[in-house]
Amino acid sequence: MVHLLHSYQHYYESSIYGRYINSDHIKGLLKRHSNHFDVSVIGSSVLGEDIQFIKVGNGRLRILMWSQMHGNESTTTKALFDLLNVLSDNQDVFVEDLLNKITIGIIPMLNPDGSRAYTRLNANHVDLNRDAQDLTQPESRVLRSCFNSFKPDYCFNLHGQRTIFSAGIRNKPATVSFLSPAQDKERSVTVTRRRAMDVIVKMNSTLQEVIPGQVGIYDDAFNINCVGDTFQSMNVPTVLFEAGHYENDYNREVVRGLMFQSLWTSIVQLGFEAIPGNLESAYSAIPKNEKLFYDIIIRNVKLEIAGNEKILDLGIQYEERLEQNQIVFVPRIIKIADLSNFYGHRELDAQQKTVEIGKFKAIKEGVEIDFVILNNEKHSLNVEIK
Repeated sequence: MVHLLHSYQHYYESSIYGRYINSDHIKGLLKRHSNHFDVSVIGSSVLGEDIQFIKVGNGRLRILMWSQMHGNESTTTKALFDLLNVLSDNQDVFVEDLLNKITIGIIPMLNPDGSRAYTRLNANHVDLNRDAQDLTQPESRVLRSCFNSFKPDYCFNLHGQRTIFSAGIRNKPATVSFLSPAQDKERSVTVTRRRAMDVIVKMNSTLQEVIPGQVGIYDDAFNINCVGDTFQSMNVPTVLFEAGHYENDYNREVVRGLMFQSLWTSIVQLGFEAIPGNLESAYSAIPKNEKLFYDIIIRNVKLEIAGNEKILDLGIQYEERLEQNQIVFVPRIIKIADLSNFYGHRELDAQQKTVEIGKFKAIKEGVEIDFVILNNEKHSLNVEIK
């Protein structure tokens, strides 16, 4: 089979795009894929929306994946439907062979209520990724029931992360991040964790070809209330996927392709290779995520603070809002300080002069800011959607 980095556009699912993906967007896709795979309803959300399950393949090794546990983390959902386009290619002998070796269970949208409202939480304002023990929410119970009945050999916990993360202490965004979660408070490196680490090392190796230095490892602080930690503690190797930021990719279409590539790399590895669990050192060499980025930094701004003139930086972050079924990115000043140890995905230099942000607007933390005027030149701060 052609290396999928070079044939991705053939499998790209063009009917879903951008950041706002709710259950309406995938209904037609589920119907289409039911011609190839077993698609079923395995439960419902707080507000009564169906939670769907897709069973692919008939192999011995079983992989369970779920996406949009947090409703505003849609990138991996798009990547899953790209992957399904590959797996439905019944003319490809490689795919046929792969699906005789593995069985994949996919919950494409665990939190349809949160997805419709574009919120992290479910309709009861509960973070499902903190409900793995108490199982107070119907969506949490659906996932646990699916886990118990599907009996996976591996779990893929698919998420998206904010633009604030760097891959290590350097000017490199964490475009893709992974984690083999801890399964106890001591963060013991168990056989289970090592197997998840091996999968991550393989994906990282592939990604370094296209985004060198932009893969990170998420914090492994143990929290038994998190789903990944819980399943890992039940001795099922679990991999956390985090879709992060690529330059100017606020719709996360570039990252979508990288997540697709990661999913493909991992299932091929699991289907055709032994996972000995001996790559801990290579896993540990992947840089840890740090919170070192702002969406925009305006450097060297002359400000008057408490009667004193100071030269400081403005850290600006986009707030994502759902308006008329679209996500808009609202720039907001969230930090006024010396940000010399931080990076901006975009940077402007005020050259130690004052800046204007609009009539009657004072420069202070919390203020929304669409533009700045530097040296009589107006600079828009809005995201240019491509």
